[in-house]
Amino acid sequence: MAMQPVTIIWQRLVDEQGRTCDRCGATEQELIKALRFLTKAFAPVGLSFTLEQEALSPAEFAQDPLRSNRILIDGRGLEEWLGAEVGQSPCCGPCGDSPCRTLTLDQRVYETIPAELIIQAGLKAAYARATQAGGAAGARG
Repeated sequence: MAMQPVTIIWQRLVDEQGRTCDRCGATEQELIKALRFLTKAFAPVGLSFTLEQEALSPAEFAQDPLRSNRILIDGRGLEEWLGAEVGQSPCCGPCGDSPCRTLTLDQRVYETIPAELIIQAGLKAAYARATQAGGAAGARG
């Protein structure tokens, strides 16, 4: 029986012209790389990953700028999987000079989320999924 895919949700500001900032644009490229890696790595064991992109309107962004460039994996924030801190720094482009989301891990601040961090969190999510499935199957047997 195939497992439900691990869902990666990525939220970012998209303005009326369909543009986002450089930070989110670069994170999108990193997400694509990470998704390719995770998909290839877990295909043999029947675990797949899906990416859902959620566009935040300028009004939604204005209410809560830290929702932009947010990544959720299996319902938990990337920062939770990695034990990272969410921070903020001034942005550019469609974001204006709003304080946009950053991630701090091991004293390093990331404005663009690199594929390596997304892959680490994806591996932890896959492990959590496997141990849940394995534990449930073992309990029945």
